[in-house]
Amino acid sequence: MKGGEFVRISSRTANLGTETAFEVLAEVNRLVREGNDIISFCIGQPDFDTPRHIKDAAIKAINEGKTGYTDSAGLYSVRQSVARFISKSRGVDCKPEHVVIANGAKAFIAFAILSTTDYGVGDEVIYPNPGYPIYESQAVANGAVPVPLPLTEKKGFSFELDELKKRITPRTRLLIINTPHNPTGGILSRQDLEGIAALAAKHNFWVYADEIYWQLSYDRKFESIASLPGMYERTIISDGASKAYAMTGWRMGFMANPVLAPHMARWMTNIEACPNHMAQYALQEALDGPQDETKKMIASFRERRDLIVKLLNDIKGVRCLTPGGAFYVFPNVTEALYNLGLESSEQLRKLLLKNGVAVLSDIHFGRKNPEETQQYLRLSYATSKENIVEGLRRMKKAIEGGL
Repeated sequence: MKGGEFVRISSRTANLGTETAFEVLAEVNRLVREGNDIISFCIGQPDFDTPRHIKDAAIKAINEGKTGYTDSAGLYSVRQSVARFISKSRGVDCKPEHVVIANGAKAFIAFAILSTTDYGVGDEVIYPNPGYPIYESQAVANGAVPVPLPLTEKKGFSFELDELKKRITPRTRLLIINTPHNPTGGILSRQDLEGIAALAAKHNFWVYADEIYWQLSYDRKFESIASLPGMYERTIISDGASKAYAMTGWRMGFMANPVLAPHMARWMTNIEACPNHMAQYALQEALDGPQDETKKMIASFRERRDLIVKLLNDIKGVRCLTPGGAFYVFPNVTEALYNLGLESSEQLRKLLLKNGVAVLSDIHFGRKNPEETQQYLRLSYATSKENIVEGLRRMKKAIEGGL
């Protein structure tokens, strides 16, 4: 190109949001390469290895030459396994025809928005805020209007039903819920789910139920909104193997809905062709095989949760609720910021990184609610107890040492 001129990129691409956890992780990895000692609480990735029997299933598939295309929705036998898994865990009558498998559950966020809204006509998607940042970015990228629904600490990082009611309009097409929740670890109660279900029926909108952390529910039995009367048909259940089976890099996600599954399969045809062939056998083994390793992981995460909450609450100026699920804590650091003379949790994040602790700030999980005056950090406790103890020691020293 002459004069440094380039063919333009689309404004949609230029303005596309991202998952900033990965940007912070890249910064942390760079610091580590340069010889810095960093304990990272950034990324939501189990520190366990994928169980041996799951890896063996994929190796066996490769050795047997199962390396070609599959149906866009996934292998029928694997969808049978997913359907049994969904039926048992959610208490619904899920059939293989209701299931689509993708290369990670994240794809279904976009597919759900594409399947329930039209581009540029004002269709609205309500999503939790703070929340997984891809909810908002995919709504914008696919021409819908994102409508943030504030989650509050006083509600245990759930939301007031009246706040949801105020955001429902004739243009509401999709409500996204995430329970257990990233970044707070909050869990919606049965009463919350019943209230949502009543509103969905009254106003006729879809519900995208991001349930990727459902097995990591520590203090009470998980309940899915899809199990409520009349909700399975209007709920897009999204799940996958990444969290409970330590399979993040295998990229095995799945959805279930009796109405939208064939449409999701067409999106798969258009965008991904099909899910990874050999990894589907690993997914099948994860769901059908022994669950002992998953139970051990969950027990370990529960112990780590209790440890990190205790250590956070021992730091002057930090207040942390005990999360009900997932593997994140979302401590309130407002008082600590005041004591340190800092203005934002992002400034505290940078201070902690200089002291060898990598965390994320609340701005990595959506726009601040205008009325929100409190400041938060997110820490993932998907790391060893030793790292938790040492990381929180450094954090305590950095915060209290500045007093």
